[in-house]
Amino acid sequence: MVTSQSTAFDVYDTTLRDGAQQEGMNLSVADKLAIAPLLDELGVGFIEGGWPGAIPKDTEFFARAAKELTLRHAQLAAFGATRKPGVRAGDDPQVRALLDSEAPVVTLVAKSDIRHVERALRTTGEENLAMIADTVALLVGEGRRVVLDAEHFFDGYRFDPTYALSAVRTAFEAGAEVAALCDTNGGMLPDGVLETVAVVRAALGPQGRLGMHAHNDSGCAVANSLAAVAGGADHVQGTVNGYGERTGNADLIAVVANLELKQGRALLADDGLRDATRIAHAISEITNISPFARQPYIGASAFAHKAGLHASAIKVDPDLYQHIDPTQVGNDMRMLISDMAGRASIELKGRELGIELEGRSDVLSRVTNRVKQSEAEGYTFDAADASFELLLREEVDGSRLAYFDVESWRVIVETLPGRPDEANAEATVKLTAGGRRVVATGEGNGPVNALDHALRLALVGSYPEIERFELIDFKVRIMDAMHGTDAVTRVLVETMDNGAETTWRTVGVGPNVIEASWEALVDSVVYGLLKAGVERRS
Repeated sequence: MVTSQSTAFDVYDTTLRDGAQQEGMNLSVADKLAIAPLLDELGVGFIEGGWPGAIPKDTEFFARAAKELTLRHAQLAAFGATRKPGVRAGDDPQVRALLDSEAPVVTLVAKSDIRHVERALRTTGEENLAMIADTVALLVGEGRRVVLDAEHFFDGYRFDPTYALSAVRTAFEAGAEVAALCDTNGGMLPDGVLETVAVVRAALGPQGRLGMHAHNDSGCAVANSLAAVAGGADHVQGTVNGYGERTGNADLIAVVANLELKQGRALLADDGLRDATRIAHAISEITNISPFARQPYIGASAFAHKAGLHASAIKVDPDLYQHIDPTQVGNDMRMLISDMAGRASIELKGRELGIELEGRSDVLSRVTNRVKQSEAEGYTFDAADASFELLLREEVDGSRLAYFDVESWRVIVETLPGRPDEANAEATVKLTAGGRRVVATGEGNGPVNALDHALRLALVGSYPEIERFELIDFKVRIMDAMHGTDAVTRVLVETMDNGAETTWRTVGVGPNVIEASWEALVDSVVYGLLKAGVERRS
């Protein structure tokens, strides 16, 4: 059993500043104001909001945050640089902007590699140390808590350890609370981080606290953060979902989960780790960057099991194939159904869906054989749980769940020569629903869009609940490309119920994209009505 450690430890989030440097991410002030309360809810100790004075929208963020944000756990930190060479700290406008931000914590980036001092700053080593001392002292004197980000520390330490150490010592002597050692290029490996941090910690004695700021260019950001803690660091920096420039920063949730669940350190306020999955996904929605399914701890696939051998063992004891209880991070175990599925996998998946199959060997055999045959034809159920549940219910009940009976459907696409931008798609659907025959025609910007509109128009009179359903993702894959235009096509459709805020995926397979899409769309509507608790209306 892991024992709890109660030593002071900082969890410092820099999603809003360093994470926002990720390619393709552009956070507005409103985005930052929406993300900050989620980070506070997670229970981090510090939220780095941006660089006031250097970036106008970050200046605006701090001005609005002072009036609009009420944080229960975290303190806001403003990021900035030490004074410029040859300028008094109090006269440097960017240093003044840090004070004007009213942030209680200021994180200063400073050069700790003499090569960067001489080539990038174009000043002397002595002047760089004076810049650190002057800026830290001014900020501390104004009542700010100061964290020093020692930029390129590990590269600088390997080149000139004496100078790199002097930069950290200077910051502590001027009043900084923490010196975060930065692997700015992201090229360190865990053994090198452990050795360096341990030597630095020993050299500094009781002076100050050490932190770790890791980038993931070598794929080791989380491991390097853990190595730094093992070497004596008690402050870790990172970003939710590992956002950041190039290959990203240390994934803060993975770092914290390892330290809390594997080492027994209580780091996040109010046991915030139990809400980590929900919070990380909510932040993904705001950043408009899809969650990474295989992300450790909180990814949709983090506790998803597919192979039959695993399923047999999981049926006996889930802990046999899971390194933690998924609920500790707000996630859940999932059984994936595929052509590798055995009877144990089907039984466990049924239990997950609320369908008890124990003792139903006839159903288990039929479902197992049907899944294997369907996947051989191009279907995939591990990515389409909704379609699998409909298949399973059909085998259990002996008939396909049907809210409506389709008579026929067709699609016409018209393109005028020389006017490709004016292409039109029109779909007509004939079906019986609610005891009456309905013919509906829908238009769209493509054949699938037109089919979706026509199906909804045909059903909305009998099932107004479908107005809440929204198609949010559509993926097409050609299964046997060697057959060219005659290839089998698979379509995955993701749908959201805006009322219940739930999503589901369905799959369709056919000789062309339109037939495959129709199957997936029909399954999507049927499943949505089922989950909404709607009864068939005759």
